Amino acid sequence: MIASAEISICWIVTDGNPGGLNQCLGLAEALGLAPVVKRVALRAPWRQLSPYLRWGHAHAFTKDSDALTPPWPDLLIASGRQSIAAALHVREMGKRDGHRVVTVFVQNPGISPSHFDLVIAPEHDRVVGENVLSTRGALHRITRERLEQGAAKLLPRIAHLPRPYIGVLIGGANASYSFGRDEMRKLADALIRAARENGGSLLVTASRRTGEENMAVLRSALAGTSCFLWGGEGDNPYFGLLGLADHIVVTNDSVSMVSEAVATGKPVHVFALPGKAGRSRKSRKFARFHADMAQAGWTRPFEGVLQGYDRPATPQETIRAAETVRVLIAREKGDEVPPMPFAKK
Repeated sequence: MIASAEISICWIVTDGNPGGLNQCLGLAEALGLAPVVKRVALRAPWRQLSPYLRWGHAHAFTKDSDALTPPWPDLLIASGRQSIAAALHVREMGKRDGHRVVTVFVQNPGISPSHFDLVIAPEHDRVVGENVLSTRGALHRITRERLEQGAAKLLPRIAHLPRPYIGVLIGGANASYSFGRDEMRKLADALIRAARENGGSLLVTASRRTGEENMAVLRSALAGTSCFLWGGEGDNPYFGLLGLADHIVVTNDSVSMVSEAVATGKPVHVFALPGKAGRSRKSRKFARFHADMAQAGWTRPFEGVLQGYDRPATPQETIRAAETVRVLIAREKGDEVPPMPFAKK
């Protein structure tokens, strides 16, 4: 963990997207910070024109948004297009009041990185700038301690199930991939086959994007199998599932889920959902990401067969990002520090 005594107040500004929020939390936690989370939403016309409309930010937020008022943070971490107006507004207001707000944007902001002090974006987004740190995959909250704590909490609920445990992370349809009843049946059949051939059990968690119809298909298919299925009731045992899993199966629609699975250091098998018609820009980015993960030896495709394999070590990208922020803060304070450790310029 990186000590950051220079940072008294840290805000995370989010538009509510869980993937983006978790990345910001992972960065703040790696810095040893307890951030204040500010959730914001934009009103018209900023909502439709974000991030390109960059005036009148004081009037851009809905009444349901969290207040953006002093005391201003020393460090602001933002993710999501609707959070850009808030980040720029807080930076401007802090400057007006003589307070320097260091702004860090996680993921591709869609505008010039020069609007922020630092942009941290995955390599497959191909964001270029003098203040851009490129990472292999998404930032995350995976640590050994968090996995151990989650495993200890979940184990009493599943100790009766035979090992090996096959952790399953299921996403849902998005702009690039289809995920309907047919895809869910195919995934369920492949999971049942893998569990039977390995004599193990399935530990399954789904996302909000999975949908009730798909969940009904999954529950029906897995009825009578050796399985633990979390369907949204109570706290999500996500970290416990990752901590206990001997193998991990994850659908390919989420960069964050695949990155988190890879960060555990365990064998990761990716189930390919069918791409939607046409090759959108976002689809190509997904393809670059998955090609990189496979080429590095961190993931393998999943079609119903699980194979143990020697995993190359996973780079500690969240720690590297936190170190970059620490150096940035130290430079702001006038300390003598090494050059910024950017991967690419």
